[in-house]
Amino acid sequence: MEQGHPLVRDVFPDLIAELTTLLEDEGERELAICVRDVRLIALCDCGDDFCQSIRTAVHRKGEPYGEGHRCVPLSPSEGMVILDVVYGRIMYIEILNRAPMHRLVP
Repeated sequence: MEQGHPLVRDVFPDLIAELTTLLEDEGERELAICVRDVRLIALCDCGDDFCQSIRTAVHRKGEPYGEGHRCVPLSPSEGMVILDVVYGRIMYIEILNRAPMHRLVP
């Protein structure tokens, strides 16, 4: 079901490079490897101009992730980036208060 969605690295390569470095800096080596293969399921549709978050797995909006969920806050040089991870799988990349990302068309 998710295979038809583009890889985030093909759409936002600078973001994935930054996330890889930030995750390695946090000692999250497995996530640093996994982040290269996350898919862009949907961009956040909250309508807030400060939000550029990305859904990277199918999940019903508004439902809790449940067991195995953890938040991984990162320390970017600008804004805020937090990953929602369930059993080692990156489900959501929350990106707030940052300059607009440059998007490539895959």
